[in-house]
Amino acid sequence: MLTRVSLMRLFCCSLVASFTMDSVASAQEMYRSSYYKDGEIHVNVLGKPEGKPITTGHWDFKPSWSKTGDHLVFFRRLKNDPVVSNWITQLCIINADGTGFHELSGGTYTDFNPTWTRDGKNTPVWNRKNQGTGGYTIMASRIGGKPGEEIALTDPSYHAWVHSAVRDGRLFVSATPPKLGYGLFLMNPDPGGQPTFDRVTCELAKTGGLDRISVSPDEKKICFDYLRDFKPDMPGRTLYVADFDVKARTITNATPFANAEGKKVWFDYPRWTRDGNAIVYHAGGKLFLYKLLDGSTKQVSTDDKADYRYPHGEATPN
Repeated sequence: MLTRVSLMRLFCCSLVASFTMDSVASAQEMYRSSYYKDGEIHVNVLGKPEGKPITTGHWDFKPSWSKTGDHLVFFRRLKNDPVVSNWITQLCIINADGTGFHELSGGTYTDFNPTWTRDGKNTPVWNRKNQGTGGYTIMASRIGGKPGEEIALTDPSYHAWVHSAVRDGRLFVSATPPKLGYGLFLMNPDPGGQPTFDRVTCELAKTGGLDRISVSPDEKKICFDYLRDFKPDMPGRTLYVADFDVKARTITNATPFANAEGKKVWFDYPRWTRDGNAIVYHAGGKLFLYKLLDGSTKQVSTDDKADYRYPHGEATPN
């Protein structure tokens, strides 16, 4: 028979458990992200109305948040063109609070899609178009770096594109290194020397292309958009999440979580939240959050008149 003391203990335990569960749920709802809104970069809690942007007066794209949580790297469009690969851009860094802006490249190249290493060095890396071949070279600089100080991590004689990174210092790339042919690789950078490439296998890659690849914070999952039959069209891509084994270098159990039917809408740029429990992405000019735990999806952009793109979770490099 329960005594009054026992009943009080049960009540208190239940109250604590309820409070803890509510706190966890509330924490999961308070995801911070950087993203593009009408050409300006915002840092905001997803699902909340925006305050002031941290960049204004330019067309600024694809912010990536450093693992240390204090910096964003992005590119600024200086010259527009109907063909995106003909844009002229500039790599820039800014503190997450909007201070400390500085330029990493001189604004004479096509520099795209920056991210960061995860090895503790906080190295910004990005992709620079080779005007002669049309391929790309992976570049690197440093926080506080100046235009002209950037270095090439791959040789311009072959194509290489950095997507993401892992903690041991390797970069997740798609490339056509000599003698290896096209594929997905974990690349070991060797500044001033020649990088080495460890091939990543994925059954899905046999029938289509993996793009906008992002490795989860614990490096056990991966998300990406998928090009059916290797068709590069933006509208109609399907977003996938899969298991990732960084030691075995395998991508398995790929499962679509957005636009499985291939609607002709621009679904793109899936990126992880800080806890690795959700993926934020853009579709049709809005932002959405997909939760792995229950498979739910909800819109997290608040201004339906604005164009939202390129979300990126707090302190979670691509």
